[in-house]
Amino acid sequence: MDILLKYFPGLNQTQLQHFEKLQNLYATWNAQINVISRKDIESLYERHVLHSLAIAKFIQFKPNTKILDIGTGGGFPGIPLSIFFPEIEVTMIDSIAKKIKVAEGISEELGLKNTDFAIGRVENLRETFHFITARAVAPAEQLYRWTQSYLDDREEFNSKINGYIFLKGGDLKQELKDLRSINKKLVVEEIPLSTWFDEPFFETKKLVYIF
Repeated sequence: MDILLKYFPGLNQTQLQHFEKLQNLYATWNAQINVISRKDIESLYERHVLHSLAIAKFIQFKPNTKILDIGTGGGFPGIPLSIFFPEIEVTMIDSIAKKIKVAEGISEELGLKNTDFAIGRVENLRETFHFITARAVAPAEQLYRWTQSYLDDREEFNSKINGYIFLKGGDLKQELKDLRSINKKLVVEEIPLSTWFDEPFFETKKLVYIF
């Protein structure tokens, strides 16, 4: 928890209580359904929670913002975002039912009211969202092909234009070149997470914003 307070010292009591519970909740669920490596469970707050909250360093979502978290796994970045921004709506989807079971179970145990869950392929959704997030799920070009029709292009009320916010790592040159080959009008911003966080884990990590 100390690492969260280092970068987000203004967390309120409810946020603190929810974040504090995550370690035990994920450890308990992970013993039943493995969604996080044992090594990463020990670094949950750094490698999963804080990593997810890089999005909160990039943008402060306004109330009623609708977020789609693709390939959420055990609920990242969806669960940390729903705790940090209690007035937004977060839909988490994964094709693997047992992973959604973990994310849904943790949401229920925390009493979160702003989460929704779906099992299956993202192409089967029938909603629109202001922002679409994903963390190391698939190349940006694939994610764009799958979801471009789910991005709300009518209702804009945040400080950033509605779009994609991906958490990725490594050299993204070819991946982003492939993305631009589909739609040359796309604007792509890459922000190293070392801009906000000084731990070695974040040295190769990036936030990619596409609109």
